Amino acid sequence: MADHYFTNQPNSKTDKKVFSFTLRGNDLKFQSDSGVFSRNEVDFGSRVLINVFTFPEIEGNILDVGCGYGPIGLSIAKDGSSRMVEMVDVNLRAIELAKENANVNKIENVKIYESSIYENVTGEYAAILTNPPIRAGKSVVHEILKGAHDKLLPGGELWVVIKKKQGAPSALDLLKETFDEVEVVKKDKGYYIIKSKKD
Repeated sequence: MADHYFTNQPNSKTDKKVFSFTLRGNDLKFQSDSGVFSRNEVDFGSRVLINVFTFPEIEGNILDVGCGYGPIGLSIAKDGSSRMVEMVDVNLRAIELAKENANVNKIENVKIYESSIYENVTGEYAAILTNPPIRAGKSVVHEILKGAHDKLLPGGELWVVIKKKQGAPSALDLLKETFDEVEVVKKDKGYYIIKSKKD
């Protein structure tokens, strides 16, 4: 069976790539590989989420769910060095790449570890960001969205990017059932950036 980017231990032959991207005004260098999401560049949806995200008013750590090789979590950590950013993924190859990318970019305010969604996540957060793994299926995506509520501090925010044709309307419905405040912060080329706030 072919590997997916949400495979725990990808078997695909390693084929590393290195590229640079400017995110939130910082020039970052990334190493990616086969078997991880968007290996050739930082995908458009993640870039929109990264650039639109604003730090919450409340104090607290930030969590990146499904971090891949790290563009979302690392760019947020670089920009908000007073915050600890935790980054989780089920894909062990992605986790190792994210750790390498943190080192290369001299980003120390991160904690990167394996977790299937929130399985190994023990904290509570001021913000959770996710570009959810659409190909893993709707149930996984909705588990990430719904489960975020219990992992947020009061006043905490979930930020998610999801394409309209890949389930943004149903994601919005679920979030409105789960959260006190939900808004579409931006729409760009079919991608929705949705912010949900916990009272």
